[in-house]
Amino acid sequence: MNIVTKSVEIGGKTLSFETGKLAKQASGAVVVRSGDSQVLVSAVCSPGNRPFDFLPLTVDYQDRNGAYGTIPGGFLKREGRTSERETLICRLIDRPIRPMFPKHFRMELQIIATVMSFDKDNETDVMALCGASAAFHISNAPMKAPIAGVRVCKVDGEYILNPSHAEREAATIDLVIAGTVEAITMVEGGAAEGSEAEMLECFELAQVAIKKIIACIEELRAESGKEKIVVPPAQEVDAAVTKVFAKQSKAVLKALSVAEKHARGAALKVARNKIIEKMVKGIDDADVVSAKTKDGKVAWNSLVRSVMRGQVIRTNKRLDGRAPAESRDIWCEVGVAPRTHGSSYFTRGETQTFVQIALGTDPDSQRMEVPTGKFERRWMLTYNFPPFCTGEARPMRGPKRREVGHGALAHRAIAAVLPDKADFPYVMRSTSEVLESNGSSSMATVCGSVLALMDAGVPLKAPVAGIAMGLVKEGADYAVLSDILGDEDHLGDMDFKVCGTRKGITAFQMDCKFTGVNSEIMAKAMSQAREGRIHILDEMAKSLAEPREELSLWAPRITTIRIKPDRIRDIIGPGGKIIRGIQDACEVRVTVDDSGRVDIASSDPDRTEKALQMIREITQEAEVGALYVGIVKRIVDFGAFVEIFPGTDGLIHISHLAHQRVDKVTDVLSEGDEVLVRVIDVDRSGKIRLSRKEALDSMS
Repeated sequence: MNIVTKSVEIGGKTLSFETGKLAKQASGAVVVRSGDSQVLVSAVCSPGNRPFDFLPLTVDYQDRNGAYGTIPGGFLKREGRTSERETLICRLIDRPIRPMFPKHFRMELQIIATVMSFDKDNETDVMALCGASAAFHISNAPMKAPIAGVRVCKVDGEYILNPSHAEREAATIDLVIAGTVEAITMVEGGAAEGSEAEMLECFELAQVAIKKIIACIEELRAESGKEKIVVPPAQEVDAAVTKVFAKQSKAVLKALSVAEKHARGAALKVARNKIIEKMVKGIDDADVVSAKTKDGKVAWNSLVRSVMRGQVIRTNKRLDGRAPAESRDIWCEVGVAPRTHGSSYFTRGETQTFVQIALGTDPDSQRMEVPTGKFERRWMLTYNFPPFCTGEARPMRGPKRREVGHGALAHRAIAAVLPDKADFPYVMRSTSEVLESNGSSSMATVCGSVLALMDAGVPLKAPVAGIAMGLVKEGADYAVLSDILGDEDHLGDMDFKVCGTRKGITAFQMDCKFTGVNSEIMAKAMSQAREGRIHILDEMAKSLAEPREELSLWAPRITTIRIKPDRIRDIIGPGGKIIRGIQDACEVRVTVDDSGRVDIASSDPDRTEKALQMIREITQEAEVGALYVGIVKRIVDFGAFVEIFPGTDGLIHISHLAHQRVDKVTDVLSEGDEVLVRVIDVDRSGKIRLSRKEALDSMS
């Protein structure tokens, strides 16, 4: 057994890679360790080409309950379907790894990352990302170059690499950054209105750490790497076909000049088919016709890409005629669905969203269980991408990884500006339906959700807008594109999404289709994105500049009171009997937390007031000197016990029943009598002494 272990120190912690001990039948397998966290990452390159027109790479990340000492709930005591966290980590691994393989490679590739041990202070997502790169690099898979990832946070003004869980909780910037030795290829994360300069500092710090990790991975390969599969060059198109299509730039330009998405696609297809039909005219051999047609489609796609990119670089003119830094036309509308608590349309070019907001109370929050612990999410965002938004018909089988990822990005973008629970005790859910899509639908979701939240009366700290940026790079020349179309995303080199307020960035996501972008391009892209973001915020403000002062008529009103924590049990009652009785009698929702905070939710103020009165009666406490009308509950030789309000009684000693001497309590009172009393003392144990005699004095 040839076990090889290599390690590197990042942010004061040791990150190690071990191979040769576990999962030896995989093409490559490593165990990544940091602290007590441990992830087994296997890579397989399955022999034999697959009939796909894309790189067949699959990534699976698996948390395991046993890794952090818990047992799955429910009847089936095993992990179920992929969680949101696992899906997002799968995407985190896939995005920087995929560009590292030849585009025409067709052997099936798979990464499986399984958490073996989990330590809260050593998050496993970045470990799995680095492990995937190491596993592929030591395998026979033809990865061009290894990549690595690192988390960078800013806490109390200082930048920290691979921070602890507590440091992440306190961070104002939290980014996962991946790249090669030369450049950054992927960024994912958020900030509390961070500046562009701060982001660039994070990138520079990450690049240094990435180089160190890659050097460690290279050492691992030097001692344990397998011989790489030699990938032949992509099949070249027949020279005669290439010559025919090389002369068709004008036909491409004419088709590309069509502004509408589907019409442009149809025009390109018609132009291509005309050229192919003319090229194969008179050829009787079906196999030759098929081969030339196939080569013709490849040559046409290459020509379209070349012409579009060349036009942007040479003339600064894009597919729809815009300049590189220009955004599409925007129109917004709020209050479009009368029975929702907040709603909006947001349309930018041919991308459109309809967003609904629902406000609820604590029981509506989403209960989350992740390796770092359990918590309740009071802000939720759902991103839906139905097939009709692109003019397609396909089965709807639940959210895809892309929808989960886009929803998480929009969720993160807005979370930074939501009010604190103490100021706005509602649970909030946004549902974004993409009605049309031609690029940047996730950013439209951000903008539409912000407008809908303000329409619902949610007091946001500041409005947020999002913009998707692109890049076209030809040699040393490049152009950064603002608010990209779907075709520009497909034919470009970078997809770069930035969300934020006028003050700073709240969410950030970047993916490169080549080996990475340098600091010069990144700085220009971020500056241009800021200008675009401010423009979009200005357009949004024309529809609604700030949150409405009043909630929707249909939204619940939450009234908050505070009681002593030791009185919580009185409101709850045995088995929840008392609180259920209040809710049923008043048709409200009552929630109580351990601090003694009581929230009453109802859209009817009379019902709220009724519930408040019931709660006050249950939790009120006797005040020395105050008068009460009570009910005699029990008579004893030395006095009478009187209930002055529900659940609270006190004792009238026989000496305080009347001014004259009383021989027997029953000479003055009987059980069930109403009697006016004054509180004369409450001792440390809470026992209440009452006086009928002093109450009578107050009446004279």
